[in-house]
Amino acid sequence: MSGQGSEVSDADFLLSARGRSQELGAWVIGLAFAKDGSCAFGLGDGTLRIARPGGEWPTAEAHDGAVLSLVADARDGFLTGGDDGRLVHTDADGTVAEIAALGAMKWVEHVAAHESGLRAASVGKQLHLFDGKGQKLKTLTHPTSVGGVAFDAKGKRVAASHYNGASLWFVAAKEDKPRVLEWKGSHAAIAISPDGTHVVTAMQENALHGWRLSDSQHMRMSGYPSKTRFLSFTARGRWLATSGADSVVIWPFFGGGPMGKAPTELAGGDGVLCNAVACHPQHEVVAAGFADGLVLIAEIASGKVVPVAPPGRGGISALGWNAAGSVLAFGTEEGFAGLVDLSRR
Repeated sequence: MSGQGSEVSDADFLLSARGRSQELGAWVIGLAFAKDGSCAFGLGDGTLRIARPGGEWPTAEAHDGAVLSLVADARDGFLTGGDDGRLVHTDADGTVAEIAALGAMKWVEHVAAHESGLRAASVGKQLHLFDGKGQKLKTLTHPTSVGGVAFDAKGKRVAASHYNGASLWFVAAKEDKPRVLEWKGSHAAIAISPDGTHVVTAMQENALHGWRLSDSQHMRMSGYPSKTRFLSFTARGRWLATSGADSVVIWPFFGGGPMGKAPTELAGGDGVLCNAVACHPQHEVVAAGFADGLVLIAEIASGKVVPVAPPGRGGISALGWNAAGSVLAFGTEEGFAGLVDLSRR
């Protein structure tokens, strides 16, 4: 068990005292919290299961095929892309509405949304941008298939990773010409720092690459035994938490870092890979989910670890906080999902 020793009983985990859980019957692809506090779990069978504050878990038939990506939609509800080529909005009550059919035999692999109303959906090399009413604004074309999508904090720029780097676009530009951030290799998960000064991608060869936008300085972060699939900046952008090692690897983005600085490693030591990370929306605290199903919370400054859910129900495949940071949700490859209310005593 990852960094927790083997003498911990299920009763010592927060899920038993402050949580609720369900067996959902399919791989949990992702999760997201809507404005009303509902949490949707996107599943490999094409459905969303919505854990509502009242206790029900209604099912929404969102896609004919697997859900491939899921985020909270711009103003309410959820935004999903599926392998049926559709971009779909689902209300917190389970009502499904198609925003766009982007082509049969085309996968909507990555979606992103910003509170301003913007939505983005990638299909192959193309990134389609929509407004809050579902009207298409533009299509941005990349040299190869898009590997990840992220809006900056202000919603003025959108970044897409692809082979040999990433492209950074101004959403409202009259002439669509990206700033191309080059680095050889295949780039997947992508994150923009909260202050908009850095872009970081996860690469195929078990490493991260970053660019400091002020001077195009490259940043290479390597040494991972596995691919990094989750990148998460802390609220003020001082730290970047990552999956892909047998601990939670956290890189400093202050004092000239991360170049020339060693990362901090939390909650490791048992050889079990960290599958997922999610930084708290306010505090320098990170949640982590491991390949054996263990979920924990770690405080960066002290290294203190709090066990959230025990191992045994499949590797963690989805992890996230609500906006207030009072509820942590997780899902597994075997279809188990849980929510833990940290505000309860």
